[in-house]
Amino acid sequence: MRQTSLAQARPLKCVGGDPSLDLVNTADWTEHGIENDRLRDYAGLLRWAVAAGVITEARARQLRSRAAGRPAAGRAAARKARRVRAELRRLFGSVARGAVAGEAWGDFDRLVGDALRRLHLAPARRGDAAARWEWREDDRLESVLWPVVRSAATLLTSEEAGQVRLCPGDSCGWLFVDRSRNGLRRWCEMRSCGTTAKSDRRRDRSGRHTAGARARGRQ
Repeated sequence: MRQTSLAQARPLKCVGGDPSLDLVNTADWTEHGIENDRLRDYAGLLRWAVAAGVITEARARQLRSRAAGRPAAGRAAARKARRVRAELRRLFGSVARGAVAGEAWGDFDRLVGDALRRLHLAPARRGDAAARWEWREDDRLESVLWPVVRSAATLLTSEEAGQVRLCPGDSCGWLFVDRSRNGLRRWCEMRSCGTTAKSDRRRDRSGRHTAGARARGRQ
């Protein structure tokens, strides 16, 4: 089981390669359920959103100020974030395993429909394009989740969808896009799950060697 010290060492690591996967990785998905949840409240959600590049620090301050006067709305937005996280974990987990259930698609499609209707085209300020996508101004605290859902949809419709991987680390369950040159990335982080697995293998080999030596000594 993942040690608490490991979670403390990477409280808001963004190693998934996409904000939607990094949202999933704000918790450890163990056989006993979610552990080390980093989205326990709205403040935690905003800290993650800034770290993941989903919103700016200025936008976070704006939303934090609104949440201070609307604590019930803040709690509701945090609950919504955890629900979205669970949906993304189910969907991308099945994508990584190569077996996506129709129900997972349906639930996610509803999230996409709700998020994308907040987008609108606006004149481009610079560059060759005539217009750009912008989020409509909205004071809803859950608005921080809309870019995450859109990013998930973009990933799912890209060629990189086939490169989504599920970390096999013990009590981890984190997701990531494998962009390694040889396509052989296995761990969410080599220095956490990868190092733990190597240490476990060394212990197993040492244990087998000791047991063999004892058996030979009894002969």
